[in-house]
Amino acid sequence: MWVTPLIERKRDRGALTPAEWRELIVEYTAGRVPDYQMAALVMAVFLNGLQPAELAALTGAMLDSGERLRLDHLGIPVVDKHSTGGVGDKVSLVLAPLVASCGVGVPMISGRGLGHTGGTLDKLEAIPGFRTNLTAAEVQRQMERLGCAMMGQTADIAPADKKLYALRDATATVESIPLISASIMSKKLAEGIGGLVLDVKRGAGAFLPALDDGLELARTMIGIGEHHGCRTVALLTAMDRPLGRACGNALEIEEAIAALKGEGPPDLMEVTLALAAEMLLVAGVETNRDAACARVQDRLGSGEAAERFRSMVATQGGNPAVVDDPAVLPQAEEVAVHTASRGGYVAAVDPRTIGRAIIAMGGGRRTMEDRIDPSVGFVITAKPGDRVRAGEALASIYAGDPEGIQIGGAALERAIAISEEPGPAPLPLISHRVTNTGVDALGG
Repeated sequence: MWVTPLIERKRDRGALTPAEWRELIVEYTAGRVPDYQMAALVMAVFLNGLQPAELAALTGAMLDSGERLRLDHLGIPVVDKHSTGGVGDKVSLVLAPLVASCGVGVPMISGRGLGHTGGTLDKLEAIPGFRTNLTAAEVQRQMERLGCAMMGQTADIAPADKKLYALRDATATVESIPLISASIMSKKLAEGIGGLVLDVKRGAGAFLPALDDGLELARTMIGIGEHHGCRTVALLTAMDRPLGRACGNALEIEEAIAALKGEGPPDLMEVTLALAAEMLLVAGVETNRDAACARVQDRLGSGEAAERFRSMVATQGGNPAVVDDPAVLPQAEEVAVHTASRGGYVAAVDPRTIGRAIIAMGGGRRTMEDRIDPSVGFVITAKPGDRVRAGEALASIYAGDPEGIQIGGAALERAIAISEEPGPAPLPLISHRVTNTGVDALGG
C-alpha cells in the first residue's frame, strides 16, 4: 500500500475514504506499514480531525482487526464502563466486582498508564500473582463463573488499536477526540457488550480539560456506540484534583478494597455509586435510579462486592488475602509526611503534577518497556477548600529510596497551593449526564 499520498491528503485537510482506512488498518496491523508513516498520519489526524465517515471507518476497521468476545449465552445483560483517565482514579477496580454482584456481566478490558494518568492493569498487577493477560477462552469461563473479569487487551482483540495506543503515547497525539473515541470504542465493542457507561473526565488533570471538549468526546463515543447497537451513556466527572486520597498502584488497590467494603473516601464513593447505578440502568436490571442506588448500597453493605473481588483475584492468580491484609501488597522502602509550609487555605491540588511525580519516582512509565515500582505514590489528605495550619500534615510520600522522597516532596510543594483566602470552588464531582437524546446539567 502506498501510504505517502494518504499522509499528504490528511496533512492538507482532506479525507481518506472508508476503503482506504480499512486497507490501511489491515496493512498496519500486519506490519506492512511502518510506525514512522503511521505516526505522521496520526499527527495529521491530531491536527485536522476526522470526518464522520472516516471516524466510523477507522473504528470499524480497528474492531474488525481482531476477534470479539461471545457472551450471549450467559443469560444476563453484559455492560462495561470506561474512564478517559485520571489521577487517583481507581473506580474501575471497584465497579467490575460491585456491578457483577448485582447480576450484570462486566468483561472489562483496561489499559496501562497513559501520559500522566495511572492504568488499571498496572494497579491490578500490584497484587502478587494477579494475571491480566487472559485469553478469550479464559475470559469466557470466568464470566460464566463470576460474571466479571478484568484483563488487558489480548493479541486477538482490536490488535490495531493496541499498536496505535502505544504509538499515540510516544508521539504526543493522545489528546485527540476522534483518536480517543475510536480507540476506546473499538476495544469496548469487541467485548460483546450491550451497554456502556463512560466516565469522561474534565478539569486540569484530564486529557481534555475543557467542558466543551469533554461533551464533544462524550457525544462522539455515544454516537459510535449507538450506531453499533450498544446503549451508551456518559457522566462528566471532575479531575481538577485527584480522586480519593491514594495515588499510586498498590496504594490505590488498598483504597479500592476499602471502597468495596463501603469505607472509601466520600468523593470516590460518590463517583463510584453514580456510575454503578448508571450501569444497572443501562443493563435494564433496574429502571429506577433510586432502586439502582439501593441495590448497589446493599451489595456493599452485605460484603458481596468485596467477596466478588476476592474471587476474581483468586481466579486470576492473585493472592486473595489482599482483601483482608494490605501488607500483602508491595510496601515502600521509604515513607515521609509532607506538611504545610504556611497556614491558609488549600487553593488547588494539581493532579498532573502528582501523576508526573509518580512516574519520576518509578511508579509509572516513560516508555512502554519501563518496569515500574508499584509501591510508590502518595496518600493526599488535603482537599481544595481545606483550611490548614503551618506544619499540618497534607500528604504522605511513599518511595523506593530517599531520592524518591525528595522528588515527591518537591512535587507536592508545587501541586498543593496554599493561599491566604479561599480559592475558587472546585468543579462539581459529577456535572453532566449525556445520552443520545441530549445533555443534562446536574449542577453541584
